[in-house]
Amino acid sequence: MKYIVLGLGHFGRSLAIRLTEMGHEVIGVDVKLTLVEQFKDQITHTVCLDTTDRESVRSLPLKDSDAVIVGIGEDGGASILTTALLKQLQVKRIIGRVISDLQKTVLEAMDIAEYVMPEEEAATRLAMRLDNIDIVDSFQVSDKYSIIETKVPAKYVGLSLQEANLTNIYKVIVLTTLRDQVGSALGQNRLKREATGIAKSDTILQEGDVLVLFGEMADIMRLIRKGE
Repeated sequence: MKYIVLGLGHFGRSLAIRLTEMGHEVIGVDVKLTLVEQFKDQITHTVCLDTTDRESVRSLPLKDSDAVIVGIGEDGGASILTTALLKQLQVKRIIGRVISDLQKTVLEAMDIAEYVMPEEEAATRLAMRLDNIDIVDSFQVSDKYSIIETKVPAKYVGLSLQEANLTNIYKVIVLTTLRDQVGSALGQNRLKREATGIAKSDTILQEGDVLVLFGEMADIMRLIRKGE
C-alpha cells in the first residue's frame, strides 16, 4: 500500500520508517531539509516541502495514496492548516494527529473521522503498567473493551486453556500467548517475544508466557487478582 506521512518529527518518522519496514511504499514529508536528508535511507521516499502551501502539497501523489497521515505535532497551527488543505484537495483518507482538546474539536468540525492521540495513548498504556506490574501492555478497543497483555498467573502454569477455563470463569477471551524465542541479531543470540499462534483449547500455559486477553477491564483485573 502507499502512504504519505506529513511531518517527520518523532511520531511521523517512527511511523514512516515502520511502514517502510513492513513493505509499504511511503513518502515522508517535512519542511526541514535536515530531517529529510537524515531519514532518506530509512523511508521509501523523502520530500522537503511546506505542507501548508497548496501548490506544494498538490505536487504529491495524493490520489494514488491509500492514506495521508498528518504527523505534525509541535506546530498545532501548521497541523490544522495542513489537514484543512488536504480536505480541500479531497484526499480520500486523512488521518490526523491530535495533541489538544481544541485541535480534536477542530478536526471533528472538519469531519475528520480518523485521528490518533499518540501522547495520550502512550500515557494511558504506561499508567496501566505502573498501576499493575503484571500488565505488560494494553490497548483500549472501546469504552467497554480492552486488549491486555499480562503474565500467566502462577496458578494456571502447566494447564491447557481448556483446563484453565478462563472464558467461562472470567468472561475473557485468550487471543494468543507470547513466548520468548531465541533469535539472531547482528551476530548475537537475543531473546525476542513472539506470538505462538491463535490460542486453542489445547494450548499449554508455560511459566514466563504472556497472555493476550480481550474483554472488559473489570473482568481482566479479576483474573489477574484471583490468579495470583
